[in-house]
Amino acid sequence: MTALAAVPEGLVKTRRGKRSVLVGFSLVVVGLVVLCALFGQLIAPYPAGAQNLNETLAGPSLAHLLGTDDLGRDVFSRIIVGARSALIGPVIIAFGAMLIGTVLGLTAGYRGGWYQTLVMRWVDLMFAVPQLLIAIVVVGVLQGTYWEAVLVLIVLTAPADTRLLRGATVAQRNLPYVEALRVVGVPSRRILVGHVWPTLMPLTVAQTFLNFATSIVTLASLSFLGLGVAPGAADWGRMLAEGRDLVAVNPWAAVGPGLAIALTAASMNIVGDWLLERLGARGKARA
Repeated sequence: MTALAAVPEGLVKTRRGKRSVLVGFSLVVVGLVVLCALFGQLIAPYPAGAQNLNETLAGPSLAHLLGTDDLGRDVFSRIIVGARSALIGPVIIAFGAMLIGTVLGLTAGYRGGWYQTLVMRWVDLMFAVPQLLIAIVVVGVLQGTYWEAVLVLIVLTAPADTRLLRGATVAQRNLPYVEALRVVGVPSRRILVGHVWPTLMPLTVAQTFLNFATSIVTLASLSFLGLGVAPGAADWGRMLAEGRDLVAVNPWAAVGPGLAIALTAASMNIVGDWLLERLGARGKARA
């Protein structure tokens, strides 16, 4: 009897049920973040920058679900509005890095030779330095804005995608279907775009979600250090930095944005894994 057969069927169903609940919860979290990013200004009970010095450091109540900060600003409203910067920047980083990584990885893996060597030496060079440290140095020295921080992180994230797509393309390059396409005279560009890249789509989607999860934490780290966003901005990383001194009075000023960062990053990662499984299973079924 195999190990799989020894596992009770009820236990397998229970695990699948728990995973389904986890994926469903993650989808709800992602949906709420997207909703807040699009309509946060309309959904928030108070304007993000509205100050009320008569209600500073108030605890959670019906009027202020997560209390207020040291300037009397509603923490819950600022978390809702802050979803915009928490979502837009990482989305641009994830798609920008994947676009660069897909182009360089596919072409390097398919063409090989000096071009592949040149691309991979650039990748190795970028991997030789810590991503967050380089981002801190570049954004800090240049006193960069939020969008400049996004641009820096695209460049720093792209090498990982390039390495991943290059390795996957090398594995596909000598398969029979690619050889057959070459024999009948199909152009290389058409082979890459129309045949090789679609087979790598599940991997690309999963990596894009992983890039998002990594980017939201990295951007929040820069914001926490005061880089990329202005003081007082409704940004989760900045709110976490400003709320750390208020933990003894109103811990939700720091716990709220911290939970928002963690839940969003984890949910995006789980959704990415789920999509990888679904797209991979669909590809096998078609094959």
